[in-house]
Amino acid sequence: MTAGKYSLGIDIGGTFTDIVVYDDISGKSVSHKELTTPHAPYEGAVRGVRTLFERERMAYAEVDRVIHATTLFTNALIERKGATTGLITTAGFRDTLEMAREHKYELFDLHIELPRVLVPRRHRLEVTERMGPDGTVLQALDVQQAVEQAGRLAEAGVSSIAIVFLHAYVNPAHERAAREAIQKAHPGLFVSISSEVSPQIREFERTSTTVANAYVKPLADGYLDRMCAEIARLGIGAPLFMMLSNGGLTHVAEAKRVPIQLLESGPAAGALAGAFFGHSAQVDDILAFDMGGTTAKLAIVDGGVPLIAHHFEASREKRLTEGSGLPISISTIELIEIGAGGGSIAHLDALGLLKVGPESASSNPGPACYGRGGAQPTVTDANLVLGFLDPAAFAGGTMTIDVSKAEDAMRPLAERSGMDVPEFAWGIHSIVNENMAAAARVHVAERGHHAGRFALLLTGGGGPLHGCEVARRLGIRQVICPPGAGVASALGLLMAPARIDRMVSVGWKLETVDWKELEQAYADIEDDARQVIESTLPGQGATAQVQRAADLRFVGQGFEVITDLPAGPYGRDSYDGIRESFLANYAKTFGQLPPSGDIEVINIRVAVSAQAGSGSLDVQTGSVAATQALTGQRRMYLGERQAYADVPVYERSALQAGQAIAGPAIVQEASSTLILPDLARAAVDARGNLLVDLQPQQGGGANLSSREAEREHAN
Repeated sequence: MTAGKYSLGIDIGGTFTDIVVYDDISGKSVSHKELTTPHAPYEGAVRGVRTLFERERMAYAEVDRVIHATTLFTNALIERKGATTGLITTAGFRDTLEMAREHKYELFDLHIELPRVLVPRRHRLEVTERMGPDGTVLQALDVQQAVEQAGRLAEAGVSSIAIVFLHAYVNPAHERAAREAIQKAHPGLFVSISSEVSPQIREFERTSTTVANAYVKPLADGYLDRMCAEIARLGIGAPLFMMLSNGGLTHVAEAKRVPIQLLESGPAAGALAGAFFGHSAQVDDILAFDMGGTTAKLAIVDGGVPLIAHHFEASREKRLTEGSGLPISISTIELIEIGAGGGSIAHLDALGLLKVGPESASSNPGPACYGRGGAQPTVTDANLVLGFLDPAAFAGGTMTIDVSKAEDAMRPLAERSGMDVPEFAWGIHSIVNENMAAAARVHVAERGHHAGRFALLLTGGGGPLHGCEVARRLGIRQVICPPGAGVASALGLLMAPARIDRMVSVGWKLETVDWKELEQAYADIEDDARQVIESTLPGQGATAQVQRAADLRFVGQGFEVITDLPAGPYGRDSYDGIRESFLANYAKTFGQLPPSGDIEVINIRVAVSAQAGSGSLDVQTGSVAATQALTGQRRMYLGERQAYADVPVYERSALQAGQAIAGPAIVQEASSTLILPDLARAAVDARGNLLVDLQPQQGGGANLSSREAEREHAN
């Protein structure tokens, strides 16, 4: 790469850590995959950065910025490996966290496993204080009691405390006073207050979010300090930015303050990359399908913009089942976990039926073919046996995988099932495809869409391996596989803007609202967000873009519709514009409007953003002669034929714009492998995207069929 300013993206996943460096001058990017080190994630990240920089002979001093995403905090919630956490709350509300919504996600399950609370009852203590719903102090805070309760928690081994007082979203004075006193008396304790983490109505959700933040706060503090130190030790003087779940980035201090914002950082970056590559292929309505080594995610990109949600569930007891997880009230790119990853373990259930996941071999010991001690068959083992993967070029050639170990792991289960090993491997591949397609179908339908109107965009190491078959099951005709698909989330980090979301509950009727008060409330949270943007990108806080929104409902309703609003400032003449925005969004959401009525403004929101870099990547395509793209053949199992066949293998970087390939075929690059099924056709566009047509039409394009490719290779 040329000497210049480099942007460095580090995405730590459950199985692999992806490293991408983009040269802002030449437009060239290079990448590397390193096995994740779960015990100390920064070790694998630093090792991967060092390997990539030494391989490409790049200078650390030329790095202009570092953007990072990690699954560390999500895994801490799932595995319950966060800090020992305590809760201090208003007298009488100690059990809000455990009472929850008294909702059973499986109504007729007598042995239902409810979401496990992060704070046991012995660590949930009360203090005397009471705030009214209008912010009036009904009972003064007993500061000394708060300090004493914190002391009891500290003696019990608690290292992080969540403070959640009734109606603190209206008046945070008591929470702030309690935090100040506790930190003065017990400076070693981490303290999170709900009025800063989640300043909104609904006691349970606010408590759950604040407790989750407290649960990961010590972990985030230590990890981010260590990551900054390790990057500096390499000789990189550039600032470290963290990717947020909302698709924006921020500076480390803000990330440490409210680390719960980092939960979906990696998948959010993948969705951004999906939107970017979809736009580059001139397709703005896509389903961004990201399948990695541990999980798969799907994001809806509608009109070129990923959908944003302001509430989601983490650490579900039952995958894909709403209500079985911990409610988290933060802004996030709307994602659904739709199945399994390459490390998902195949097994036979009590009835002898083949199941895949949710247990994963992760990176340690990993799939059996890794030769690191794993003995159970996984999706990656199946893909290797089927001939989808090149044993000598896995993960960009950084590791060699063993097909015999994969076959040995599958053989006992295959024999019990009355199948040979290839049939069993195809069964694993088919089941995981159907599981992912079924979950995606439900998710898209719940948002009022039909999957067939979207294109499926494939990212992650596993996305191109499974994407065409998943698309067929969803009734999707067009599939897009962008260049660098296997490291797309790390690429997405480099195109993310700085973005901060702020909100506050107000509870005003739109018809009688004090417009000056409403405008001032918006101005206050905008100013707060601008300050964070200014700290992240000096000089851009004042000119940052602002999108206003509000949680609106008709009087008497129990839940709101989050609606984007016209730009401010607001006055009496703003009423019609806000009302029309709400009515249009309500009708779009529910398909009809109720009889006319007054409107309530429950929460107000702002999203303040500023572009960190160019916001775009000019990914370079190959320049090798088209005839050199064909590198050979490989025996690949064709499920429709239930037999192996020799199929052509193409080097992705050598394919030229306009070139077309007929399936069955394999297209591989350093970070991923695209499996082009029978009766499919792929063409390379001007930006290097592979556009796959699963229902090809006659004629068009300089096509290389399988037989023509065989003759080409023979010559």
